[in-house]
Parts: sequence; structure tokens; C-alpha cells
Amino acid sequence: QVQLMQSGGGSVPAGGSLTLTCVASGHSWGSYSWGWLRQVAGKRLEGVAVIDDDGSTDYVDSVKGRFTISRINANNTLYLQMHNLTPEDTAMYYCAADVRGGSVASWVPDYNYRGQGTQVTVSS
Repeated sequence: QVQLMQSGGGSVPAGGSLTLTCVASGHSWGSYSWGWLRQVAGKRLEGVAVIDDDGSTDYVDSVKGRFTISRINANNTLYLQMHNLTPEDTAMYYCAADVRGGSVASWVPDYNYRGQGTQVTVSS
């Protein structure tokens, strides 16, 4: 059974930092690309950051220089380090996996698997 189990998230003031973690199980993940998506209430899902199996990354412009995506293949774990958070970063965040990879803009709406989501709230 495929599972993408997320942890992290929470509430922080503007300028704060958070780290999201996603642990995958139930599948052979070696050739998969990984990503983080987010959805603001009432708005469409948005790709935030992706990392291919070769370690190459891509970010949506609004988080470049503030967010860092990383992965540890040996234990199927994905991270998203978020710094200098702003209220505009408030959203439900999802980890995702896709065998095709590609730019961050190409991940929505097509991806293979998604985690359960974790809320990030940034207060002004």
C-alpha cells in the first residue's frame, strides 16, 4: 500500500521558519521525482518545489531563495525547508511523487501520488 506520510507544519509569525517532512513507503521510489504542492483555501493547487531523482530542483518564483527541497533516497524521505515565511505562504501543503518529473509548473494537476497534507499558517 502506497503511503506518503507528512509531518511538520504549524503556525509561525511572518519571518519564521518551518520544515516539512514526507516519508514514502509501499513502492519502489528510486526513479520517482518528488515535489511539494500547496493549496490556499478557495484557490487552485500550485506546485511549489520539485526534485528529480538526479537531484535537480525547480521552484515556483514566489519561494525562490526562501525554500529548499531535498531528499534522502536511502530512506525515501523528502524535506521542504521554509525560511522567511510570509502570510502569502499560508496554505495546505502536500508532498507528491511522480514518475515523469518535469518542471514545477507541470506537476499540477498530473502527479501519481500525494500525501495527506499539512497546514502551514503564517501570521502577520
